[in-house]
Amino acid sequence: MIHETLKADILIIGMGAAGQLAALYAHDENPDLNILIVTKALKGKGGCSRMVQGGFNVVLNEADSHEKHLMDTLKGGQYINDQDLARTLVEQATPTIKEMETRFGCFFDRNPDGTVHQKPFAGQSFDRTVHKGDLTGIEMISRMTEQIMKRKIQVLEECRAVDLLKDKSGQQVTGALILNMKQGKFIRAEASATLVATGGGPTQYRFHAPGPEKSVDGLGMLYRAGTLMRDMEMIQFHPTGLIIDGSVVAGSLLEEGLRGSGAYLYNGNGERYMKNYAPDVAERATRDVVSRSSYLEMMAGRHCEEGGVRIDAAHLGAEFVLKNFPGMCSRCAQFGYDLARGPVPVSPSAHFVMGGARINRDCETSLDRLFVAGEDGGGVHGGNRLGGNGICESSVYGRQAGKALARFMADNGTAPPETDPEMVGELMAKYLAPFGRNGKEELFVLRDELKECNWNNVGVVRNAKDMATAVEEINAIREEAKTLKISGTRAYNMPWNIYIDFLNMLDVSDMVVVSAMARKESRAAHYRSDFPEQDDDKGLFNSFLTRSADGKPSLITEPVDFMYKSLRECQIHKK
Repeated sequence: MIHETLKADILIIGMGAAGQLAALYAHDENPDLNILIVTKALKGKGGCSRMVQGGFNVVLNEADSHEKHLMDTLKGGQYINDQDLARTLVEQATPTIKEMETRFGCFFDRNPDGTVHQKPFAGQSFDRTVHKGDLTGIEMISRMTEQIMKRKIQVLEECRAVDLLKDKSGQQVTGALILNMKQGKFIRAEASATLVATGGGPTQYRFHAPGPEKSVDGLGMLYRAGTLMRDMEMIQFHPTGLIIDGSVVAGSLLEEGLRGSGAYLYNGNGERYMKNYAPDVAERATRDVVSRSSYLEMMAGRHCEEGGVRIDAAHLGAEFVLKNFPGMCSRCAQFGYDLARGPVPVSPSAHFVMGGARINRDCETSLDRLFVAGEDGGGVHGGNRLGGNGICESSVYGRQAGKALARFMADNGTAPPETDPEMVGELMAKYLAPFGRNGKEELFVLRDELKECNWNNVGVVRNAKDMATAVEEINAIREEAKTLKISGTRAYNMPWNIYIDFLNMLDVSDMVVVSAMARKESRAAHYRSDFPEQDDDKGLFNSFLTRSADGKPSLITEPVDFMYKSLRECQIHKK
């Protein structure tokens, strides 16, 4: 089933902002590098970066500062951020956004005086979010894709990495096994350095914001390869995902800027409930606070007829809403909602994984020759990501990765060691196994069971009893998955690809529940009803996971390193 073997200097898995910027910066440092990008989608047409509506947090105004942006980020993350990564984020965001315009042609909205417009986002002490209307991601990815094509960087479209390849020692990554989804054939891609930048995409929940092609692939691959993972209990739920019965776009977002501009949230009784949960900032509270508040209202029976709550921007004026949020107005209109003139039903929606591979500022991981950037990496955001810091992270760390990869190749520009000769065959057999089974074709039933399990037991609100239930249910679903049958040809076989997605979701579900059970307190995006208070005496740690011999997560903890800002400075910071 091996169709071909490809060799490259640098293999980049993923074609969002992190992957594209890494390729561009590495190429521009050394145009002779052979760079290969692999994407599940078509060039520039998939992934979460393209879906970004709100914008990019960056210090551009003299009245703002990197110090303020750092403190906002640490406060939002409830102090468990990797402070070196957070500091790199805010300091390098400024040159990154400027180079996005001057080098790659991404242009953002302007003020009348020609300066870049920056709008308000929740959780920030200064209005620092750069944007292109509410379609920022389309502008960025479209322009970067043009630059990739201009440089003639090779892209494998409609191909996916299924697992990382390693040498016999297990410590050096030698590339990845790729599935060409169009042909149903495998490609052995070997490279001197490999970057995982697939984006997280927690689609293992009933309501989720990322598109259908997102399925925590990178996180699953990294875990199975033995990479050290961190803070996997921290899953962000965006407060305002559209409720659309029976649609694959259910959970797609109405972005932060809507609340930042003054939209209100109402429960099913018509009460503006955020005044009760966050009286000082109400709807402009951070995402974790608003999501939890909405979920608690829903669980208390104060939901609207669609099952969630409602967001209402009509009082801002239809002209203002249509002008500033055209993309969201258009999306709502497709499903019969008029965002500019009336309330729209929404629910908390699984959106972003704050955890991920442990990396340093150069995107290096615990495995040799393996780099990670964007949502597949952990530590930047701590326990909760501020709106506008996501595309900022992907861009900044894509740039960091590209420069680091170019340096790595200059210093270690040799071919990788030999891939473990048994590994490729074993992996192909694993992924082809469902075609030879006589079991039931119940993939979609099992996938939905996993989503319901995670939503009900390891979602916005958690407790020990529910999570113990989740462990049992996930194990049972995994056992049933071993008997699943896939039929049909291998070319363009959607169920087969969803089966591979499903395996990644199972592995990530294991990591999330094990990490969540170990954190016996509430902090940021992690809320436990049995431990409802944040405990800074016991909870200032980071959790780290590896995959043990039995395939289950093995967890240790380390105290948070307050290398730049003390706990007291973080606690007293006011946004």
